[in-house]
Amino acid sequence: MCNALPDHEAIALSPEAHRHAYNAAFDELGLTWHWDAATFARLHAGHTGRASVQAYLEADHPHLLRAYDAEFLVNAIETTKGRCLAGIARLQRGPASHTAWSPDSMRLAA
Repeated sequence: MCNALPDHEAIALSPEAHRHAYNAAFDELGLTWHWDAATFARLHAGHTGRASVQAYLEADHPHLLRAYDAEFLVNAIETTKGRCLAGIARLQRGPASHTAWSPDSMRLAA
């Protein structure tokens, strides 16, 4: 599982990273949804975050709201999206630098 990002790091990522995180979350949750760039832009033009997900549910998948509470679905999607976004952020930062702490690396040159 991925760790969630602090809010300031999530905001710094591109809208495209957020779109990919939503699509990864949908896949992880077994939803067959896919937001292309146009859909993402349309949804986020009038809403942000949770409100955009709820608007999408109401407009494109109202049948799910007969079986599930909207807040439950939005929470599941946003929580999963946060984990996916954290993974994307780690990939964008690249590999972490590290120090070799083996005994051989600790020897002083003579």
